[in-house]
Amino acid sequence: MFRDESVLGRMTIALARGLAVAGGIALMAIVAMVVASVVGRALIWAGLRPITGDYELVSVGMGFAVFAFMPWVHLQRGHALVTLVTDSFGVRANAWLLVISDLLMLALSGFIAWRLYFGMLDKFAYRETTLLLRFPLGWAYALGLVGAVALVLVAFYVAGRSIRHALAGGAEPRQAGAEL
Repeated sequence: MFRDESVLGRMTIALARGLAVAGGIALMAIVAMVVASVVGRALIWAGLRPITGDYELVSVGMGFAVFAFMPWVHLQRGHALVTLVTDSFGVRANAWLLVISDLLMLALSGFIAWRLYFGMLDKFAYRETTLLLRFPLGWAYALGLVGAVALVLVAFYVAGRSIRHALAGGAEPRQAGAEL
C-alpha cells in the first residue's frame, strides 16, 4: 500500500478505504439476502417464500458496491495494466505515461460523476421506481454518486501523486504483488 503521511493523503486513504469497507458490507448483505431468497424458493412447500424484489435489491446493492470499490482500486493502482510495449521504455517515459493515464482517469471519473448526478436528478424529477418494491431509483443513483464523487477526489489525488513522481524523474514505488 502506498504510504502518505500528509493530511491530504491520510484523508484520501481513509475515504477510499471506508467506501471499500462499505461496499464489502453491501456485498455480504446481498449474498445473505440471495441465500435467504433461494432457500425461501426451495422451501415454498414448507411455508417459506422468496424475498420480494430480491433482484431489484441486488441491482441497487451491486451498483453501490461497484462505485464504492473504484476509489480504493484506483488509489492502489489495482486496475489491469498491459505493459507489452511500455516495458521497453525508460523510467521517465513510463512515469509520464502514468501521468497521462491518471489525467485521463480524472477526466473520465469526472464525466461519470457529472452524468450520474444529472441521471439522479432526472430519476427524482420523474419519480421513477423499481417495479415490485417501488424503491425510488433516484436513491439508487445517489448511492452510486457517493462512490463516483469519491473516485473524482481520489483520481485528483492520484494524478497529483504521479505528477510529483514524474517531475522528480522517477517512478512511483512498486507495490508488493502488483508485478508479475
